[in-house]
Amino acid sequence: MAARPAEATAGTPHRWGVAALLAVTVVWGTTFPAMKAMTGDLQAVEIIALRFAVASAVLWPFLRGLKSVELRWGAWMGLLMFLATALQVSGLALTSSNRNAFITGLNVVLVPILASALGQRLGWPVLLGAAMSVLGMSAMFYEAAPWGLGDTLTLCSAFCYAVYVLAFEQCSKAMARTGQHCRPERLAAVQSVLMLGLGATAVGLRPAEELSTLALRAEAHAWPLLYLGLVASAGMVWLQAWGQARVRAVEAALMYSLEPVFAAITAVYYIHELMSGRAVLGAAVIVLGVMVSQWTGRARPA
Repeated sequence: MAARPAEATAGTPHRWGVAALLAVTVVWGTTFPAMKAMTGDLQAVEIIALRFAVASAVLWPFLRGLKSVELRWGAWMGLLMFLATALQVSGLALTSSNRNAFITGLNVVLVPILASALGQRLGWPVLLGAAMSVLGMSAMFYEAAPWGLGDTLTLCSAFCYAVYVLAFEQCSKAMARTGQHCRPERLAAVQSVLMLGLGATAVGLRPAEELSTLALRAEAHAWPLLYLGLVASAGMVWLQAWGQARVRAVEAALMYSLEPVFAAITAVYYIHELMSGRAVLGAAVIVLGVMVSQWTGRARPA
């Protein structure tokens, strides 16, 4: 990857990394209502296969000169991404996009917990920022519906995604120890191709009558699928790999805690999910929590 862990604590590389992950968060926040609209016609594995077919076509040229270390790390992270995405979209079909986004955002807590289990010491500003983000997300979680299967699937997705975020940091540390180098665009390409392969395999196991109508069902969502494939997948998976080489995992999770904010805003305009005053206040608390974590301190190395 492009930067060593020691560079992830201060200076221009860190600031650019934060900016990159904020851009990723904005775009990924817009995908919740887009995918929610598709779940009425397409299964989770169908959405994954179609969006990553587009992403793989764009990223395929970057596989040239692929190193074995890039293949190993890309495949590992691709598997985690597949599990996280499949569980998230499956949960999204059974709940609202706002609720799905909030539960997904719980990785802001899961990442520090897992990082602590790995021996990292976290400064109080990061912990305070995480606590504020959770408080804000709980305010955004304003629906009265009881906990259901969709919520459980989404929580499992959040855990897989927390491991995925930490995998980037472990990759950076491994590269620093061995003096090797992983290019983010190659990691993104490997992940996309693996996502396509796993998604296509799962789609191929579905009943023949569903496969026969897949093209027609996908055509009805052609533009959202192109957006998901080109921008949210090909572009953002690469930008995430680039950004997380410069930002620690716990900080990345705090950036991602803004996802429910952008998901809720997009849902208001795209699928007309209303946002209460309490939800707006929660969004403001999340933003403040991220600012606190960056303004007063960052995670320290173990």
